[in-house]
Amino acid sequence: MTRARQSIIDLAATPYYHVISRCVRRAFLCGEDRYTGKSFNHRRQWLIDRVKMLSRVFSIDIAAYAIMSNHYHLVLRVDKQRAIDWSMAEVIARWHCLYKGNPVVDSYLAGTATDDATLLKVEEIVESWRQRLFDISWFMRNLNETIARAANKEDNCKGRYWEGRYRSQALLDEGALLGCMMYVDLNPIRAGMCENLINSDFTSIQERIKQVQLADKTEDFNGKVVSPQPRYLLPFGTSKDKNAIHFTIKDYLELADWSGRAVHPKKRGLISPSQPKLLDRLGIEGAFWLESITNFSRHYGSFAGAEHVLRACANDHHRCWHKGVG
Repeated sequence: MTRARQSIIDLAATPYYHVISRCVRRAFLCGEDRYTGKSFNHRRQWLIDRVKMLSRVFSIDIAAYAIMSNHYHLVLRVDKQRAIDWSMAEVIARWHCLYKGNPVVDSYLAGTATDDATLLKVEEIVESWRQRLFDISWFMRNLNETIARAANKEDNCKGRYWEGRYRSQALLDEGALLGCMMYVDLNPIRAGMCENLINSDFTSIQERIKQVQLADKTEDFNGKVVSPQPRYLLPFGTSKDKNAIHFTIKDYLELADWSGRAVHPKKRGLISPSQPKLLDRLGIEGAFWLESITNFSRHYGSFAGAEHVLRACANDHHRCWHKGVG
């Protein structure tokens, strides 16, 4: 049964969410149509550019992404406090990056709105905009609508482009976040579309690897310091940094390489017998980890996490259980 979005997006439980949106047409979101021979690969970049632009406007960060032939995955972090701390002027400026605005707010900006009733109305409107600027539904609405319009225009047609509303999963603990990010990053490898991580096009893991390589090369040859973290992706860092994923980039890439060799159909014999340090730190057994990142979306429903976390979350939402408890 379809559940209300407000019962699935619970920022009090976690700021991290995995969202999926799937194209309804046979003609593909991206990739090549074998019937017409037409390529739609350029649409992948449409999605990446739009996601990054929206991330700069919304108080929502991108932890991972993968753009596939007929669907895409995003792992997002909602920073509610950052949006609450914005001034009225900043909220208005951000909203105007997406929409034309409002006549009452425009009069306020022009300095013609001075009476108390109008100012109160301006505050009410701006507050509604603030709430929307950390709302995943508004983020996805701006993403999917823009891509659908561009694709329809290119295809010279009308009608629905996406199957329906996006699917979301709340990532309740570090293990769920790490597993979901890896599930998303390894999508092309698991599907047999590429042989290794660096050739895994239109994924966040490829972007992270290229940035690390660029940082190493630049430091070696030019003496310049370049950040190993991509500019528009949520960085990895220590537990002291509230605006970072609490793993190191080195440990994550090591785990990604180990996991990629394990899930690729042709590389199962190249798996190292020793587990990556990140799994030992989280107390996750290797076989369970590989099963989890292979079938993450099937194992969990709207919430993902360890058994005790899922049971506690289900209790908070007045439910008997959440899928994945077993």
